[in-house]
Amino acid sequence: MTDYYEILGVARDASAEQIKKAYRKLARELHPDVAGASGEERFKDVARAYEVLSNREKREQYDMGVDPSAPGGGAGGGFGQGFGFQDIFETFFGGGQASGPVPRARRGQDALVRMDIDLVEATFGAKRELQVDTAVVCGTCGGKGCRPGTDVRTCDVCHGRGNVQRVARSFLGQVMTTAPCAACQGFGTVIPEPCAECSGDGRVRSRRSLTVNVPAGVDTGTRIKLSAQGEVGPGGGPAGDLYVEIREKAHDVFVRRGDDLHCTLPVPMTAAALGTVLELDTLDGAEEIDLRPGTQPGQIITLKGLGVGHLHGNGRGDLNIHVEVQVPTGLDDEQSALLQQLAGLRGEERPEPRLVAAHPGVFSRLKDKLSGR
Repeated sequence: MTDYYEILGVARDASAEQIKKAYRKLARELHPDVAGASGEERFKDVARAYEVLSNREKREQYDMGVDPSAPGGGAGGGFGQGFGFQDIFETFFGGGQASGPVPRARRGQDALVRMDIDLVEATFGAKRELQVDTAVVCGTCGGKGCRPGTDVRTCDVCHGRGNVQRVARSFLGQVMTTAPCAACQGFGTVIPEPCAECSGDGRVRSRRSLTVNVPAGVDTGTRIKLSAQGEVGPGGGPAGDLYVEIREKAHDVFVRRGDDLHCTLPVPMTAAALGTVLELDTLDGAEEIDLRPGTQPGQIITLKGLGVGHLHGNGRGDLNIHVEVQVPTGLDDEQSALLQQLAGLRGEERPEPRLVAAHPGVFSRLKDKLSGR
């Protein structure tokens, strides 16, 4: 039977409106006044298809394998060729059109390995040597899977087709089905003498060393793709890709948030009150910071461009230094006397209590303290 659905270019479950729309479009394109004599036959086919599929009763007959527009009503015509029942055949018998032999050489799988790096490598980037265990092309047979000096042989069962056909009986009668050849697993060829090194697979496992360029700005979870460095495929097929997943180790001093770095700087109360110049060790080396007189607890000193490099783009994040003012304890008599004298000069012997609204930073620091940051 003629496939009217294919002629109109619609699916078998197309609605009446979709069928109508498809017919109108094709009718405009194939009308003799537009396409001339060359489109006349197609125009007739489209009209015949629409006549059947636009009528509910005719469409039901057609879907059951009877073509109402065929001579004699087409009764039984559909069953001989299996039209309308192809899905049933494939479901019950694995039928279908032969697709030819399957190639032995197939693409290999992608591989994933993890690499631990430190904060310095994440900040500036690095080159790392990585040892990986993956499948590589067999050096003995070169990926063919055959013993050196031999070759594959055409399968005697399927004669190189990769599949075999057989007749099966069903409630519809005898049905021709197609299935992969069991003798050659669908390859169309057999390996009479497999390679002793790879047992006919064309690949072996081996440890090899790779150089990985770690870009600045990577973080835990970042994946670096190394194209064609994964598993070599069966039969010496092309290799898949290798993905290197980064895990950044915690630093003893600096905490990373995005591309910014944070650290805490404890300073004596006197230094915070009087101000001073301090030299700090950063990832870029020694840096001097100016601690201004009257520096308050929790104040942040920002050193621009001393954070982590941006992964996508130029520049770097910032280094944020959180000042922690230390109140002296264990004062001797002389030190206590000096502080009492200072308190008297500032009128702070008995300060009046005054509550103020909590600064949001208080809760942030409390949260960090509880989470162990």
